[in-house]
Amino acid sequence: MQEFVEFTLGGVSTGMIYAAIALSLVLIWRGTRILNYSQGGMAMFTAYIALIVINHTGNYWLGFAVALASGLVLGAVLERTVIRQVASKAPMNAVIVTIGLLIFLEGLAGIIYGGSFRSFPPAFSIGGLSLGSIALGITRNDLFTAAAVLAAAIVLGLVFRFTSVGLRMRATAFNSSVARLLGVRVGRVLTLGWALAGLLGALAGMLVTPTTFLYPNSMDAIFVLGFTAAVIGGLESPVGAVVGGLILGVVLSYVGGYLGSQLVDIFGLAALVVVLMVRPSGLFSTTATRQV
Repeated sequence: MQEFVEFTLGGVSTGMIYAAIALSLVLIWRGTRILNYSQGGMAMFTAYIALIVINHTGNYWLGFAVALASGLVLGAVLERTVIRQVASKAPMNAVIVTIGLLIFLEGLAGIIYGGSFRSFPPAFSIGGLSLGSIALGITRNDLFTAAAVLAAAIVLGLVFRFTSVGLRMRATAFNSSVARLLGVRVGRVLTLGWALAGLLGALAGMLVTPTTFLYPNSMDAIFVLGFTAAVIGGLESPVGAVVGGLILGVVLSYVGGYLGSQLVDIFGLAALVVVLMVRPSGLFSTTATRQV
């Protein structure tokens, strides 16, 4: 029973990281119908920037804030300078461009920072928590991870639901041509969407890097699992992204705990294949269709 509790709580913590990546993918997909394969590279690059700030100042929270700001700026700059040039072209063009951006960011990180593995400080203690004599299998840093992603998801949900900015973003996602006729500055809305996605990716990078070390390809596997979480929940649904991340995190935690850690990646890819075969639109998809 104790193992089950440990695996479950640990899976929730890891699943929230997958959820952050999934949310960033959903944000971009809803607005532009582009899957950003460079999201992991963007998260990795902002983590390097944060590490430099932390090493020079000794202040983790300053590095955390700089990473989020860097993700915001990086997302906006890439949308303005690169993505906008291919957004109206054939879908394959955008796929190739975002993969190219991933290769560019990882190569640039290797040139600037080198390819060695670097340790990354956690926000809080990584000592295990317990309830009486029962070890919970989670740490204070795990609790922070879950709380940070949940808070980000709630804030985004409130912005989308109750603000004029959220209304413009939803209108653009539904039909950009109609939104433009209604006076929405679609270009600015799309830039904002990419900026917010960059911020969420930076958040995921800050949360996961203390457990994976930091190197140019450190976010590749996390991105694949985050993409799987987005597909499980449905690329149209922010709520589905969070739930998909939690489901994937818990299931893979059980796999790693009961069957062996070497099977985790295989089961993650198997989950992606199964969902694409059985319900490619995701668990939280709606029956309505939209014009792109």
